[in-house]
Amino acid sequence: MSRLLGALEMGGTKMVCATGRANGEIVERVRIDTADPTSTLEACGTWFAERGVEALGVGAFGPTDVDPASPHFGCMLKTPKPGWSNIDVLGSLHSAIDVPVGYDTDVNAACLGEAVYGCARGLRDVLYLTIGTGVGAGVLVEGKLLHGAMHPEAGHIPLTRDPADPMPSGESACPFHTNCLEGLVCGPSLWKRWGDPVAAGVADDPGKVALIGGYLGQALAAFVLCYMPRKIIIGGGVGDHLPLLPPARAKLADVLNGYLVIPEMDDLDSYIVGNSLDGDQGILGCLELARRALGEN
Repeated sequence: MSRLLGALEMGGTKMVCATGRANGEIVERVRIDTADPTSTLEACGTWFAERGVEALGVGAFGPTDVDPASPHFGCMLKTPKPGWSNIDVLGSLHSAIDVPVGYDTDVNAACLGEAVYGCARGLRDVLYLTIGTGVGAGVLVEGKLLHGAMHPEAGHIPLTRDPADPMPSGESACPFHTNCLEGLVCGPSLWKRWGDPVAAGVADDPGKVALIGGYLGQALAAFVLCYMPRKIIIGGGVGDHLPLLPPARAKLADVLNGYLVIPEMDDLDSYIVGNSLDGDQGILGCLELARRALGEN
């Protein structure tokens, strides 16, 4: 039987701990509520230690330091999550379990999960975009997760405001930018415009869906031009529950205006898709991080 691996998907409200195999089999999982960092990470580390995992993959909410060459690798950076800024996540986990650990962002882990086990299997250039409370991007380039000076913060690229947007000019759901992707499409932006999105019937209103999908299409045009992914996958609470893909594809085609002559542009329905792993893309990506931490090819 293949080695037992650990997967830790760290979220602002919950930690999902799981064990599994390199073939994508998930053996066991548990939810641990995110509280103070000391007790939360201690509980996670103990859970994995009791199960005897041979390696651990961690997909962390951010911002966090994912550069293995950095003295702060595995640490949280300044984060809005109270009490979690500058916390040494890797050090805390290692105090409970001394095994190889692969560490990256939660959205990079989700991207990796789709590339190894999901709808982007076998592709080496993939973009995963999650749209929920915020917007995050995981980018795989030539088979490697993109980091650079920091993990991509593609959710904050500037967009052109739609004149039909009912959110007043100068207002946004982002505290830093008035016209960034996150500020215009995230869950809180829907609340700012229409109140409860379910009660307002946003998903069934073509005009409202077209507004949000149009912003997404603008952003996708920039991502395609910069990253040239072979597949774009949209997930997250907003991405999963609003029918954004048709208007986003249409806006992408409009913005690019025939500029790119590549096969992907001929089949946008297959190029820009929803996630394919029933919410397990993050856990499966963490299992792959764990497998890679063992030095396996």
